[in-house]
Amino acid sequence: MSTTVRVEFVGASGDNIVGRLERPVGPMRACALFAHCFTCSKDLKAVVRISRALAERDIGVLRFDFTGLGESGGEFAATDFSSNVGDLLAAAELMRAELGGAQLLIGHSLGGAAVLSAASRIAEVEAVVTLGAPSDTRHLSDSLLEASPGLAETEAVEIELGGRPVMIGRALVEDLARYDLGRDIAALGRPLLILHSPVDETVDIDHAARIYQAARHPKSFVSLDGADHLLLRRDEDSRFVAEIIACWSSRYFGGKRGAGRAEGPRPSSGGDISGSPEHSNRE
Repeated sequence: MSTTVRVEFVGASGDNIVGRLERPVGPMRACALFAHCFTCSKDLKAVVRISRALAERDIGVLRFDFTGLGESGGEFAATDFSSNVGDLLAAAELMRAELGGAQLLIGHSLGGAAVLSAASRIAEVEAVVTLGAPSDTRHLSDSLLEASPGLAETEAVEIELGGRPVMIGRALVEDLARYDLGRDIAALGRPLLILHSPVDETVDIDHAARIYQAARHPKSFVSLDGADHLLLRRDEDSRFVAEIIACWSSRYFGGKRGAGRAEGPRPSSGGDISGSPEHSNRE
């Protein structure tokens, strides 16, 4: 069983960010922060399933919408990769103030790149998990320019992603092109679990190999055999991911950085994390 609590905080650009905290019914042994994929949202079916499955294993999970997506405020066309990382750091600050901090970072696709970049700047993080993450951000920049060459000269253009129109800003393309993710992976300084499908058609499995090679030990790789990039083809893929994350990460909780953070959240008098659940659920 788990309980869902609405969360609001101010993001990197000053806009209102909305998230959901999946809380275990009993004591919380650790907290995780989940970053969703490019142009997705916190409500992607796989993200919800993984978060709730982890909560059932006594790991609280905060999932949120990046600026301009889902329920969060702001214009997506005005964001870039650096602002995504900034939103992630803002979420980590909220968790630090309200819950004692996030011991685990989980990132899906470009969200995986964001957690790799942010992890070394969040002192309480004990471990990092990536799902179908790219080893660099330039490949997305190149793909966006290929899909819409006008981005090289225009402030923003509308392109189709995942069957829906999305406004993409030139600032995003330029930021992705110059970002040095390899530097951040080498400086991670945290245990890393890489989860990737060998048949991922969006982010090739070679990216997982490059992340593994760039990272220092301890590091682990698990192949998500037969899974699609968004983990939507089969329900069991999300359950498998949650089981692997819960088992692997448990050996890193309770260390020096995470000591004394297992009791669970205390509702804020300021209302950032409401003490009133939206609903309870069972997977």
